[in-house]
Amino acid sequence: MCLAGAPGWAAAQEPLSAAVAAPVAGTPPVAEGAQATREYVLGPGDIIRISVFQNPDLTTEGRVSETGALTFPLIGSVPLGGRTVSAAEALIAERLRTGGFVLQPQVTVLPVQIRGNQVAVLGHVNKPGRYPLDTFNVRVTDMLANAGGIATGGDDVIVLVGTRDGKPIRRELDLPTLFQRGDPDADAMLSPGDVIYVRRADVFYIYGEVQKPGSFRLERNMTVMQALATGGGPTLRGTVRGLRIHRRGTDGKVAVIEPAMEDRLRPDDIIYVKESLF
Repeated sequence: MCLAGAPGWAAAQEPLSAAVAAPVAGTPPVAEGAQATREYVLGPGDIIRISVFQNPDLTTEGRVSETGALTFPLIGSVPLGGRTVSAAEALIAERLRTGGFVLQPQVTVLPVQIRGNQVAVLGHVNKPGRYPLDTFNVRVTDMLANAGGIATGGDDVIVLVGTRDGKPIRRELDLPTLFQRGDPDADAMLSPGDVIYVRRADVFYIYGEVQKPGSFRLERNMTVMQALATGGGPTLRGTVRGLRIHRRGTDGKVAVIEPAMEDRLRPDDIIYVKESLF
């Protein structure tokens, strides 16, 4: 390893050229470069290991600070937040070379723990939590798989909340439709800080003279007849004559209606099966 005196150290502290200028600390990863290279972008909280070929004494493991900086031997604080791994390697190598510390540095940056760029998966999933976004080609379905998939009682429509170009976004992804149509573009690409939420699936209720009273998942386009079948059908004392549905309107008031068997149910409908008089 070649070390230099005070002049070399001063040179290492001088601003670099625009080609390797650091982004503003704490800013989101540069989307253009990330999408072009599909490389991971370092973020605050990430723990990385830096090594320099044939210079084992420079091997360093540290955490990227909230300002995006990390202290490295000889060259001091280095702004790594918002840079891809290859850009971080090039920046450290440049500072080692211009400072006269290593003539031809070959730098390797290895993310050990990814904490800066994460996506939260919440709601009715089997393993809710925060998951690292280690590449920039991760889609909503990939992250749902990491979270163990949708749990029992979860809805098929997924809500994605995040920020794009500094503006908040909210998207709903209909998973069955997405896979039936085979449209990969409908499966949204994720960005750091996104939140995926799986809400509770809509249900209906059935009580009275039925085999299995209770609440059940409301399937798409479910009819009254299908709902009765889900409840096991009427008991020996029950009848489908005079069937009633209690339905809450948009004004909050509950209306009692007498449906036809082919009518479609709505979320939170309550079906009442009367007892036969004969």
